Amino acid sequence: MAIPTRAQGCVSKGLLLSASVLALWTLQNSQAALHIQKIPEEPLKNQDLLLSVQGIPGNFQDFNWYQGEKTDGGTMLFSYIPGLKRPQRDGSAMKQRDIVGLANGSMLLRHIQPNDSGLYQVVVTINPSWTMKAKTTVQVMEKHEQLSKTHIPVNMGIMVAIVIGSLAAGALLIGCFAYFLIMKGWKSRNHRQYNPLSLASGDDNNIYEVMPSPMLLVSPLRDTRPTNPATHPPLPAPLQPEPENHHYQDLLNPDPAPYCQLVPAP
Repeated sequence: MAIPTRAQGCVSKGLLLSASVLALWTLQNSQAALHIQKIPEEPLKNQDLLLSVQGIPGNFQDFNWYQGEKTDGGTMLFSYIPGLKRPQRDGSAMKQRDIVGLANGSMLLRHIQPNDSGLYQVVVTINPSWTMKAKTTVQVMEKHEQLSKTHIPVNMGIMVAIVIGSLAAGALLIGCFAYFLIMKGWKSRNHRQYNPLSLASGDDNNIYEVMPSPMLLVSPLRDTRPTNPATHPPLPAPLQPEPENHHYQDLLNPDPAPYCQLVPAP
């Protein structure tokens, strides 16, 4: 029994569609399986960066590295064909850079610079009908930028501690100075109030008053000239003018000389 031509055409179209879906699914899975690991993850200026390709099958024909969104001759860094004496062939995007391809599909960028930042892609050819792709973005940072990001929290903490410590030290110093002034003034006021020597200074806080004596005290006069008892007899003291209260003074201060006598006032 012969199969109609129309039925054969439908079967052929179904097989072709199934094959296309299977090929697309295989390609998507192969692209998802390929992965690029950056070592280190955040490269610094003048460091070596390794873009390690993982997930490549054991046998492959070649691989090509590109820098940029497109994968053509203008963005090709190099192609690598295992088995050749010189497997690496540099492309137009190499631009005298020190880039080395490795046999496992990875790429080593030596002494990387900030202008090397960008998108990198690798295309691995397993066979003429099967290729695998992967891409990654590289951002090269300056050393001082990395150090500033690392040390900003530490520097801020140190600055806050210094400011707080300075304010605390200033407050303590001001408090000590104020306490010293208060204590000095208090001691000075107490010293003026209770010091006995301040009685003669005319201070208003004196509680004593100097009053004149109600009587005149007379001391006997003596001859201060050197005398010789053997040659010169003692002379009587000269008579002093008698004050009005002479009799009162004589009673208070009797004269020890034998020739003194009380004379009544006229």
